[in-house]
Amino acid sequence: MFDYQIKKLPKKTFELLVKIPQTTIKDEYKNSFERLQKELEVEGFRKGKVPRAIAEKHLKKEAIYEETIKELLPKIYQDILKKENLQPIINPKIELVKEKENESWEVKITIAGRPTIELKDYKTIVQKAKAKAKKEEIWVPGKTSDTKPDKEKDKQKIINEILNGLLNETELEISDLIVEDELNRRLTQLLDEIQKIGLTVEAYLKSKNLTMDQLKERFKKEISDTYKLEFILQEIADKEEIKVEKADIDKLLSAIKEEKERKLAEQNAYFYAAVLRKQKTLDFLLSL
Repeated sequence: MFDYQIKKLPKKTFELLVKIPQTTIKDEYKNSFERLQKELEVEGFRKGKVPRAIAEKHLKKEAIYEETIKELLPKIYQDILKKENLQPIINPKIELVKEKENESWEVKITIAGRPTIELKDYKTIVQKAKAKAKKEEIWVPGKTSDTKPDKEKDKQKIINEILNGLLNETELEISDLIVEDELNRRLTQLLDEIQKIGLTVEAYLKSKNLTMDQLKERFKKEISDTYKLEFILQEIADKEEIKVEKADIDKLLSAIKEEKERKLAEQNAYFYAAVLRKQKTLDFLLSL
């Protein structure tokens, strides 16, 4: 059906070079044509009853090849993942290297896997971070302080100190593919927001005293740090066997009074389970 080579790149990134023979493409092209033919509507014929000769005049090759790619590549991709035991954490980057008619196709698929994490003595790191945060809270002459202590604010300070300590002391590298994917999403979102308020990109950057390259570098660091912390917390949760029970999910869902909102939350129970597990992990670190 196809041949492929796998190339290991730095930062747990994998490149798949896939060669799809013309026979496979022709078979899928035929199937794609038949599917589109069944959906085709032409005046004088009922849907699904358009003769092949007429359908060939109405269906463009580009549309048929697009359907062929949409159907063929996911099957190939999933087959390779299974054979190589790969577990990508975001959607792959797919590039058609060669797609000439009546010739074999060549496709490059880039995959980002879960990074290798060298988790050091995180309990000691956490305890040092907590000690540092508490030391900063001690009042000394000349130091101003609020009349009322803000427990939530103090708790967040400690959490931030813990996360910074873990981030600085843990060795892991995030795939460039992950950073690139998230960077493009952020830039697109930012562009939409800028346009909504009637600014140009140049005017926005000038107001922030930034160049586009500086903005990109800032975003890249934020993205990398965010993903690193997510993986670190997941690793700690795995090591400490921190789990989310059904009762935890039920309690969270029962607190949602609006029925429509609760049903939507039930459909996204996996997401809420991940959030709860993260919170349990943070609570564990605070308890050390």
